[in-house]
Amino acid sequence: MNVDFPTVLVFATALTGAIWLFDSLLLKPRRRRLAHQAGQTGSALGGDEHLKEPWYTEYSKSFFPVILAVLLLRSFLVEPFRIPSGSMMPTLLVGDFILVNKYTYGLRLPVLNKKIVDIDSPQRGDVVVFRYPKDPSVDYIKRLIALPGDKLAYYNKILYINGQPAPQQPLGEYTGTGQGLSMSGASLRMEQLGKVKHRILVVPNLAGVQGEFVVPPGQYFMMGDNRDNSNDSRYWGPVPEQNLIGKAFMIWMSWDSSNGGVDWHRIGQRIK
Repeated sequence: MNVDFPTVLVFATALTGAIWLFDSLLLKPRRRRLAHQAGQTGSALGGDEHLKEPWYTEYSKSFFPVILAVLLLRSFLVEPFRIPSGSMMPTLLVGDFILVNKYTYGLRLPVLNKKIVDIDSPQRGDVVVFRYPKDPSVDYIKRLIALPGDKLAYYNKILYINGQPAPQQPLGEYTGTGQGLSMSGASLRMEQLGKVKHRILVVPNLAGVQGEFVVPPGQYFMMGDNRDNSNDSRYWGPVPEQNLIGKAFMIWMSWDSSNGGVDWHRIGQRIK
């Protein structure tokens, strides 16, 4: 089951904030009046008893600032994600926990996903987290290959963007360890998209989707770095701009379940 965490955060922020505000404006003044009256009449309850806040007000006052801070941080600055599959090998492995810059492509309102501030545009070679077009409740991560209006071709494991091949440099046979063991033996190559150089994996004798594509306005073509083991835009089409979540920039934790522990050497690596 996919939990809509942004919606939960917005609801929790609104609820705790409303309780705190309601208490401050209406209930707290009433408690003070009752405490003052009790003090004048010498009530056995005493003024302090009347001043005591209800439990739900105490909890709301405690949790509201924390929940609000988390909401603002995740919505406008940085959000953590976990890598669930090997489609971005060798760049990202199963068990990597990454940080995603939420403001690079502009600030969006949580839940509504409406852009309110333009900051920068996606570029070829960016590693992007986005909502899967076929099911927006599911988050995907791929590399941005082509921009709106680009003419893209993919033949014999080579990308052609607007008629120009993306340079590739053979790096030998991939030797995976831990979570990357499954792709050992694949061909490891260095590919360049614009100014971005990054490693990819291909299986030379394995047939895959080939063809030519024109990216529609306002959409982006995404592919995994593990080219022959990636469910990406070759199969389900380009990603609309409003589905973009942010740009991945760092691995902050990596759990290698095959070796039963933290993969320390991956922590802190920049994603490029």
